[in-house]
Amino acid sequence: MQNQLLYKIALAHIKGVGPKLCRNIIAYLGSVEAVFDESSQALSKIPGVGIKTAEAITNPNVMHLAQKELDFILNKDITTSFYLDSNYPSRLKQCEDAPIILYSKGNHNLSDNKVISIVGTRKVTEYGKENCVKIIREISEQFSNVTIVSGLAYGVDICAHRAALEFGLPTIAVMAHGLDRIYPSVHKKTAADILSTGALLTEFPSGTNPDKQNFVKRNRIVAGIADATIVIESASKGGALITAGIAQSYNRDVLAYPGRVGDEFSMGCNHLIKSNVAAMIEGTKDLAYALNWEVDYENNKQLSMFNAPVGEEGLIYELLLNNKEMSINALSAQTSITVSKLASLLLKMEFDGLVKSLPGNLYRCLQ
Repeated sequence: MQNQLLYKIALAHIKGVGPKLCRNIIAYLGSVEAVFDESSQALSKIPGVGIKTAEAITNPNVMHLAQKELDFILNKDITTSFYLDSNYPSRLKQCEDAPIILYSKGNHNLSDNKVISIVGTRKVTEYGKENCVKIIREISEQFSNVTIVSGLAYGVDICAHRAALEFGLPTIAVMAHGLDRIYPSVHKKTAADILSTGALLTEFPSGTNPDKQNFVKRNRIVAGIADATIVIESASKGGALITAGIAQSYNRDVLAYPGRVGDEFSMGCNHLIKSNVAAMIEGTKDLAYALNWEVDYENNKQLSMFNAPVGEEGLIYELLLNNKEMSINALSAQTSITVSKLASLLLKMEFDGLVKSLPGNLYRCLQ
């Protein structure tokens, strides 16, 4: 068992072999062990490898580094997730450039839980903090089994982690370095608190420094591991915009909070919305709409505050509540309201967050 894990770790230590090529080599040879059983000459004939990469694979230093890392993770009770393992995050498996192996400390359920990544500027304003805390509080009140992912950095990241802890949501910190350190060090207390219900996660082995390029690589995990990425605040340039772009390339939902024209740390969000990279978000209604999530009424602490619609809207609402989904023609037949008037009423109810339109002229209750 340990030998197999040693080979898996070794794959990530081969210089010049990225995740895509590594997957291709394993697929070509049929197993992880076979990669290290072949001669450099045989490896060089694999499409995309060549003699230089083959020599890097057979370099004895690869296994030396892997053994050193194996000793570290066994000593520190660290969990590994290889891309072929059942515990590898299911959403990340869909990303062709996802890491070959992940190292984690703590607990995470990133395959079964709903997952939201929250990113933004390190120089978060009070406006950004308020929106970050508010959306996480509302998520905790209205949805079950949601995990919040961020990067433990200054600003929006640490705000998201602390809000998740405050409102009882598991949170995952994706690191840009090995698990032998916490960066920035002032966030050690929060990192320790995260381990109670969440996890610290990285693709980097111990001894890896938090270098600039590692943060860019880290962003693809933040984007790929989640159902959606929410950008709280961002200047015209920054890591949050990179993460949003990666999430879009993975066909994941991106949502961004709008800000006033001219505000430095709203320029990035406004651009994402204007360029149709991100949908605008103002609260959980927009999140539920984008992801087609149902409110968990048993755990919804604000349910008693909801005022059901009355009159014709109330009649429509009651029918949809009882039937889950109905077509506009079926609603017309049961309410005796004309289709044209129903269309107007349903549009208003959709704006009010009461119903959602579905393909085929179907409608569903949201409250």
